[in-house]
Amino acid sequence: MTDRPATLAAADRERRDIVTGQVMDEALLIRFVAGPDGQVVPDLARKLPGRGLWVAADRGSVETAARKGLFARAAKAKVQAPSDLANLVESLLKRRLLSGLGLARRAGDLTSGFEKVSAAISAGKAAWLIEASDGSADGRRKLWGKTRKQSPPTPIFGVFNAEELGLALGAENVIHTAFLAGRAADRWAQDAHRLSGFCPLLPESWREEP
Repeated sequence: MTDRPATLAAADRERRDIVTGQVMDEALLIRFVAGPDGQVVPDLARKLPGRGLWVAADRGSVETAARKGLFARAAKAKVQAPSDLANLVESLLKRRLLSGLGLARRAGDLTSGFEKVSAAISAGKAAWLIEASDGSADGRRKLWGKTRKQSPPTPIFGVFNAEELGLALGAENVIHTAFLAGRAADRWAQDAHRLSGFCPLLPESWREEP
């Protein structure tokens, strides 16, 4: 049995996963709605009108909901989910994360460049280390080592390449970036954790690095 939330505010943030029936925090779910044409669409910002259809933020759950017609059953209406719905969620989450980095840069919540990022990590000010997926291994290893000295270790994000990061941040050759701790980083982290249910946050090749 699911424990009752401690506060009304906590209850307001909880929704039922249409796949398992489990009540979960919104941060762990993806909201979907049925569009005017009866097609199921992701609502990552949770702002679209209509009844919310909530699914755990992972590829298997979204694929199961689409394949088994669970959206229609939950909506009690004739709605359809595209077969590539999980891929669409992944793409939209990536776009949302890149946009979030751009907003954070303009707000002064990011710092870039090896020395600045290294200093931010050492000072305990980095909420995330964001590394270009195609950056050099040497610099990444040095910063990675610094993250492990923090308690808890600074999480690392390596989904985007240098070109994608550069376009988002309006700069060239963006390899090392730190998202500074604060409310913006906390909001960004929610989407990063949701994305981890659809794709790895680190390239497979990095796992072989010490």
